[in-house]
Amino acid sequence: MRITSRAKTIAFFITLGSCLVAAAIYLNIVWLVNNWRNVVPMVLGIIFFSLIIAGLVIYTIFLVREIRRNEQQDSFLNAVTHELKTPITSLRLYLETLERRSLTEDQRHGFYRLMLDDTDRLLGTVEQVLQASEIRQRRSRRNWQSVDFSAIVHECLELARLRHGLPATALRYGIVPSGPITLLGNPEELRTAVANLIENAVKYSGDSPEIVVNVETPGIDTVLLRVCDKGMGISRAELKRIFKRFYRVQTPATEQVKGTGLGLFIVRSIARRHGGDAFANSEGEGKGSTFTIRLPRVYHI
Repeated sequence: MRITSRAKTIAFFITLGSCLVAAAIYLNIVWLVNNWRNVVPMVLGIIFFSLIIAGLVIYTIFLVREIRRNEQQDSFLNAVTHELKTPITSLRLYLETLERRSLTEDQRHGFYRLMLDDTDRLLGTVEQVLQASEIRQRRSRRNWQSVDFSAIVHECLELARLRHGLPATALRYGIVPSGPITLLGNPEELRTAVANLIENAVKYSGDSPEIVVNVETPGIDTVLLRVCDKGMGISRAELKRIFKRFYRVQTPATEQVKGTGLGLFIVRSIARRHGGDAFANSEGEGKGSTFTIRLPRVYHI
């Protein structure tokens, strides 16, 4: 793997911090050796050098985290720029063609359909960015209501099939809910979380998706939504990071998959806001993934 300039910067600051900590420890030992008979200077020296060491460690950790956060934000900006620029460029090209050339009615309708697809892509990117911002700031639960979660899952599943032109065998139920599953929450937020999870599975399943959606009720107070795919998979080292804001797995297999790094962050934020959580499991790259949302069936506002 190619070492980026930021990786070198991180390595430099970690090395520098380690050297400074080692120097502080060495000076502390010298101080103790020279003042072991004087209790007060020895105790003060231990406290003083301990504070210096702690400060150096905290500063190094903070600096490395800031460098990584800036790298993720740069990746996010690049991804969003591409996601915005591509449909806009495409729309401009279609409009110029419609303006300058004489086209048949069928050709015009074909262009209109492609332009609508581009506007949907553009709108989806903008909505995802806005949702990520709103979810971080939203705290009120005044608009919560009783929600049929099984109906939301069914609606999102059918919509994903229609949007991607998938047969029922490519995106299907594994465990079908036996009846309505009522939750207390925001229906739009829950719909967003479910849709993002299904869309993510489709996106990373390649040209021949095999996705199974399970809605389980392991207890009277818990509901689980599991979305299982046989797609690209995720390495164990990445499983804890993929729900972070702006984070995207960087592998040769995922380079061609476009995204903003916000979808799974939105999913977990919504799940936790509703008193649950979201997590992922995978046996490794190329072995598929299972994403799970856990929500309480009864949640007191």
